Amino acid sequence: MATDVPEDAPIVLFDGVCNLCHGFVQFIVPRDSEAQFYFASLQSDVGQELLADHGLEDYDLESVVLIEGDDCYVKSGAVIRIAQHLGGIYRLLGPFRYLPRRLRDWVYDLVAEHRYRIFGKKEQCMMPTGNVQERILE
Repeated sequence: MATDVPEDAPIVLFDGVCNLCHGFVQFIVPRDSEAQFYFASLQSDVGQELLADHGLEDYDLESVVLIEGDDCYVKSGAVIRIAQHLGGIYRLLGPFRYLPRRLRDWVYDLVAEHRYRIFGKKEQCMMPTGNVQERILE
């Protein structure tokens, strides 16, 4: 588990019991050629501490959250920003940031609302496996 996180390293907070969210982390890892992202579940102590540090402790947690230094991105904003970090073809999501956030987040919320029914849910928090283990914050 990671303990020495670079100060401005992007940290992805994800729903640790959600199969879709776990799959999203597993999608990011092989595409993150610079190993820049760190990860924590929303349910973990470190996840809760990071949310509180950024004024999101009361935030609706049906969301991926990206923290970069003092900046926070949630829902569709987080997904678009992560895609920009990944570069390559994923940068094509960048122009979607110009769509009204309300529209983008409506689509995001629609998927989030049905994610457990469609993709399933675990009884306990899942931690990504493989070489990402050293980038999991606990």
